[in-house]
Amino acid sequence: MADTVKATQTVIKKYANRRLYHTGTSTYVTLEDLATMVQNGEDFVVYDARTGDDITRSVLTQIIFEQENKAGAENLLPVAFLRQLIRFYGDSMRTMVPSFLEFSMANFAKDQDGLREKFAQSFGPAAFQNAIEQQVRTNMNFFGDAMKMFTGFAPPAGTQPTPQPAPTAYGGGELDDLKRQMLEMQQRLEALAKK
Repeated sequence: MADTVKATQTVIKKYANRRLYHTGTSTYVTLEDLATMVQNGEDFVVYDARTGDDITRSVLTQIIFEQENKAGAENLLPVAFLRQLIRFYGDSMRTMVPSFLEFSMANFAKDQDGLREKFAQSFGPAAFQNAIEQQVRTNMNFFGDAMKMFTGFAPPAGTQPTPQPAPTAYGGGELDDLKRQMLEMQQRLEALAKK
């Protein structure tokens, strides 16, 4: 457990009674406290106190769930996004989703100041929404370009894919199936970028 903790990470232990213990301050903390730590840029890792398992991902997911369910809070995650995310759990392309989301969020965070500046200049919520949509389109284009480099056969944006030939007896069917799935993924991403 301690071997994998970075020097800058705070260790939080979760006990069977669901209490979270901050080892740096020797105090119990809440999910709200952990959300504040994330917003302040503090890095932490959460371990199950009994097993020593790293449960950071599930605790962060729980924080998101709590934030989305706050009474009167504006929801950050659109229903269409949540549905698509659930669909990816059973999709063969699911291994690419975490990298794409991480890349998109990193670009969005990097460009956040520019988006705020555009918003301030325009003095309107519609302008801010347009700036966000523009950034999403840019991120989707980056991902589309990456997909084209990976697959080497992606059609230009807005075009329909050409029908793929039937699988051959010499085992090319798996490659054709993968190409078809990559094209479908690109079409989904382009459709999301247009929304």
